[in-house]
Amino acid sequence: MPPIVFRATLEPGGPSFMPTQVVVVPAAVLAALGKGTKRVVCTIHGQPLRLGLLPLESGGRYLMLNKDVCRAIGIQLGQELHLGITIDPNPDHVDLPSKLVEAFAAWPEAETAFNAYSGAHRRAMARLVNEAKQRETRARRAVQLVERLGRGLHPFRGN
Repeated sequence: MPPIVFRATLEPGGPSFMPTQVVVVPAAVLAALGKGTKRVVCTIHGQPLRLGLLPLESGGRYLMLNKDVCRAIGIQLGQELHLGITIDPNPDHVDLPSKLVEAFAAWPEAETAFNAYSGAHRRAMARLVNEAKQRETRARRAVQLVERLGRGLHPFRGN
């Protein structure tokens, strides 16, 4: 399927507990993607991003872009964007941070446990490691996560 091209404005929004930047996807684009589509590949300024189509209270859907992503691709609030969007051919794909890859190499059972989780859980675990600002923090989080998974514990709960 070729990308569906549309224009939209980067707006403030997102859930109340996590205000961020959003792009509201027009109804015609949603219809072209199909009703059951939840994960998409969206291209903004030539940068492909794997994103979820999140529900609006009004019934539409939006794409959430955090400030780091906006900064990296050079966009800001109020800017009109030219986007290309298509259904993600591999919706459960997770980009693993290098520190997490290294930790899994040392503890393969943890990687097996990791892969048993849903795509959303795996993305959350990868984000936990990847969003740390300092290299040492990313390494520590990767080791802690892999130890929890390797021991059969929940990745986020303190059990």
